[in-house]
Amino acid sequence: MDEKNRLRVLMFPWLAVGHISPFFELAKKLADRGFCIHICSTPINLSFIKNKIPNQYSSSIKLIDLHLPESPDLPPHYHTTNGLPLHLNFTLQKSLKMAKPTFSTIMESLKPHLLIYDFLMPWAAGVAHSHNVPAVRFVTSGAAVCSYFCHIFYRPNAAYPFPELYLRRYEQERAQKLMDERRSGRKYDDGAAGGDHGGAGENDGGEMSKKNMVVISSSTEIERKYVDYLGELLNCKVLALGTLVKQPMMKGENECSELMGWLGEKEERSTVFASFGSEYFLSKEDMEEVAYGLEQSQANFIWVVRFPKGSENPNLEEALPKGFLERVKGRGRVVEQWAPQELILSHRNTGGFMSHCGWNSLTESIEYGVPIIAMPMHLDQPVNAKLMVGIGVGVEVVRDEGGKLHREDVGRVVKDVIKGKVGENVRKNVKIVGENVRLKSIQEMDEAAVVLAQLCNV
Repeated sequence: MDEKNRLRVLMFPWLAVGHISPFFELAKKLADRGFCIHICSTPINLSFIKNKIPNQYSSSIKLIDLHLPESPDLPPHYHTTNGLPLHLNFTLQKSLKMAKPTFSTIMESLKPHLLIYDFLMPWAAGVAHSHNVPAVRFVTSGAAVCSYFCHIFYRPNAAYPFPELYLRRYEQERAQKLMDERRSGRKYDDGAAGGDHGGAGENDGGEMSKKNMVVISSSTEIERKYVDYLGELLNCKVLALGTLVKQPMMKGENECSELMGWLGEKEERSTVFASFGSEYFLSKEDMEEVAYGLEQSQANFIWVVRFPKGSENPNLEEALPKGFLERVKGRGRVVEQWAPQELILSHRNTGGFMSHCGWNSLTESIEYGVPIIAMPMHLDQPVNAKLMVGIGVGVEVVRDEGGKLHREDVGRVVKDVIKGKVGENVRKNVKIVGENVRLKSIQEMDEAAVVLAQLCNV
């Protein structure tokens, strides 16, 4: 189709890799269905996907730089949540909001037929409205966690209707603290209560924002009742897009060939991949318990260890228990900052994924048929962990009443999943669920593309 005749969609994700990734995958799927996509973000964030656009999308996926106002507190390399020091989180939110006139100029220049914006940036709907452009909110988290937090926000005195998604006391306290912050002082838009980065903004879209359709990075194969309940809470249509899983990149991965060669030498399904996302960092105490737990499990493992940018990071050997690297030599690899997650999860020798339970990671693990060892760390992740256990694709490492992790529990769960009967059952379940989700997701994306085309202002 000629580019001039394509429907132009402007995408505006929140400034986090965990949000940009599903936007990028959605862009590819919509481009496959005839849309022309423009992704707008800060240069530091767009550099994350700039070299990952396959040749077949060179004419249908374009990147648009959004330059935030200059600030001595927030230099350009901090125009992303990836490694952002926690004390600068609100500064980043505020700076993005101040770029509203620049974003409006981009809208005026591009004249898109549709805006798909991140649910953590509700003010974007108001900008679209001022240019007479229809806007759709994109929720990059799962429906279960969004419905859970929206329920607490909108119906605080009613019991959540799905008791299988319970939170333990220390998790409830964290969730309640978040809700209290949402209700105090600042106004937040619908859906923002479920934000995992605290990036919700003020409701500049007015009633139009409330009426906007919501699309969500999930499949009704695993979350139908939660999708329906979220629509009830938000009083709008919630459209499942299917899962938006990245396919393994087989080219340009030379820097990891040695690691993949090491994995290739292990026995089938014998290795645990441990990674806790790009936004969260293990405490010193948790890192020690994970290390000893992996050591006690006697399983092979690849562990990605990350430290925040700008912090006084210890070297890897100092951050781990004394003598740990020597004791696990041969069966364990510790990698600093990054590893090719899709390649590792799709490898036949990977038998378990120890995860913080971020939504992108979970959907990848399901589609690749890898059992999940759930170790939730942040507000939304405990709900995700309960969902994975509930649908039979994961086992949770349960913390104590004070929220502390214990090495014995880490080691036992890893051993059960890799070598025990528990692992056999979960592996069978995740294979079936993964196949069903893949098939259902294709159907859901086809249906969503038709609906989005009908919404376009043409």
